[in-house]
Amino acid sequence: MSGAPERKAKSPALAALLILIGTGVAFYFLPRVMIALGDVSPWLAGMFGTLLVLGFFLLFWLRSRYQRNREG
Repeated sequence: MSGAPERKAKSPALAALLILIGTGVAFYFLPRVMIALGDVSPWLAGMFGTLLVLGFFLLFWLRSRYQRNREG
């Protein structure tokens, strides 16, 4: 079972990469979505942008808690 330590080392990096790619795509489309929502309501556009940014940090916070509980 020589692949187990190598897999353990790559798993967090792969998860972080996938999270960053996913949020990168979301942030790429953020201005278009906010402009479209701003036509309906400026408050709605602001809330959407705020929730997306907070969601990015929440995702990493939840991931760190999961990793900490899994190791200890």
